Amino acid sequence: MGRAFEYRRAAKEKRWDKMSKIFPKLARSITIAAKEGGTDPEANSKLRTAINNAKAENMPKENVDKAIARATAQDAETFVETNYEAKGPYGVLFWVECATDNPTRTVANVKVIFKKNGGEVVQSGSLEFLFDRKSVIEFPKPDGVDLEELELELIDAGLEEMEVTDGMVFVSGGFQDFGTLSAVCEGLGVEEMKAQLKRIPTSPIVITDEQMEEIELLIDKLEDDDDVQAVSTNIA
Repeated sequence: MGRAFEYRRAAKEKRWDKMSKIFPKLARSITIAAKEGGTDPEANSKLRTAINNAKAENMPKENVDKAIARATAQDAETFVETNYEAKGPYGVLFWVECATDNPTRTVANVKVIFKKNGGEVVQSGSLEFLFDRKSVIEFPKPDGVDLEELELELIDAGLEEMEVTDGMVFVSGGFQDFGTLSAVCEGLGVEEMKAQLKRIPTSPIVITDEQMEEIELLIDKLEDDDDVQAVSTNIA
């Protein structure tokens, strides 16, 4: 078939593999938000954010609707959001966010992954002071929107930093300003917006490329677990 065909097939397989991992996690976040605050996105900002994140990843509307419906089903699973802190190789610290219907299974799986990869889960709260919780929003640079005006409006909503790179706008602010920052972006008609609360290291570290390859393998194994929603590290 030729090299071009093989390249296209490899690209498709990579994209399908990504979707097979991320769609269930996005669906779970939608179900949790709908169960907590109701199924109307207009009245439930957490659900609205989860749906926007799903749209940004091209998750089909049918999947979104099913995830919302699961929140009110009679046999709906009850998910618990929980975090695990860990130390990995080369001084890398981890913050692992999970959503699970079985915390006993989840903590066992996370501990095994770290143990097999030169790390260990540590006592809850022992690494919290080494991470700041920040509101992080990203979206494609919108047509017809003056970025200076956007920045001024976002400053009033709690903006701490805005960066434009390769046609993408990255906005960050304090944890408490998540709702106002998201609302301003939505009000300006920003589309394909991804918004989340991230753990940002207060003292980021630098590791070598070889060490990074090993850490990325560890992150991949964590993200392969269905219960793991997000992984943060202290890498610069």
